[in-house]
Amino acid sequence: MPQIKISPDRCKGCELCVQACPQQILGMSRKINKKGYFYAEVVEQPRCIGCRLCCIACPDVAIEMKVHGTMYHYFAY
Repeated sequence: MPQIKISPDRCKGCELCVQACPQQILGMSRKINKKGYFYAEVVEQPRCIGCRLCCIACPDVAIEMKVHGTMYHYFAY
């Protein structure tokens, strides 16, 4: 089962990951991060299909995904 981890302090709340998710498992938190933004959060983890579109869409590289214990890195910043 895919596991999504979002770093709240790296997220600027652009919602690109929320729009990119075909399963609509991501949503915006009602909490504010250290930068003053509402950040993305995982709403329904079990519905994740591991497509990694949220990771690709995130301009801040705030989303990590593990599928069967394998960590996928798309950008080496």
